[in-house]
Amino acid sequence: MKTKHKLGLAALAFLGFLAYAGKAKAQEAPKTAKQEFRLSVGPEVGLPIGSLKDSYNWNLGGSVQADIPIVQSLYVTVNAGYNNFFIKDELKQLGGKNMQLIPVRAGLKYFPVGDIFYVQGDAGVSFLANKSDLQADKSTAFVYAPQIGALLKLAPKNYLDIGFRWESTASFYDGGSYANFLGLRVAYSFGL
Repeated sequence: MKTKHKLGLAALAFLGFLAYAGKAKAQEAPKTAKQEFRLSVGPEVGLPIGSLKDSYNWNLGGSVQADIPIVQSLYVTVNAGYNNFFIKDELKQLGGKNMQLIPVRAGLKYFPVGDIFYVQGDAGVSFLANKSDLQADKSTAFVYAPQIGALLKLAPKNYLDIGFRWESTASFYDGGSYANFLGLRVAYSFGL
């Protein structure tokens, strides 16, 4: 098994442990914050790392996310978005194209202490929207994204969700390397 897959599985196992610990804590402690279903929408920016930075300068996109409460401090997340990776100028002059991804992920969001700071882990599939432009072998690939963030209350049932993540997408090319980037998401979140 590749090291990146092992790292992803370890991250998911850690999140599972946090979920179990959170469930036990929720049964013992009194509730401090109201659990609510939340939707968020916002822009995302990122910097490619690893071999992806050799071809692309940065990425810009956006996403919509649902946070569904399970137990105190633990949410299931469902996220869909769009990211455009801007190709470097020297490659653009040679006919290179931007890479356009549509990631669809699900995961867990856990607030270890209080209701501001959280850790989140998502996994799913990423669709390559312009497969023919990039002459890729595949149009879908596995994606996972561990994240840390803060949920800042603006008004009753209104929040600013700021998350910093490392996202890794399996290669769309046979024998290719993962597409990794560091991303920042600043979203408006509202409770329903």
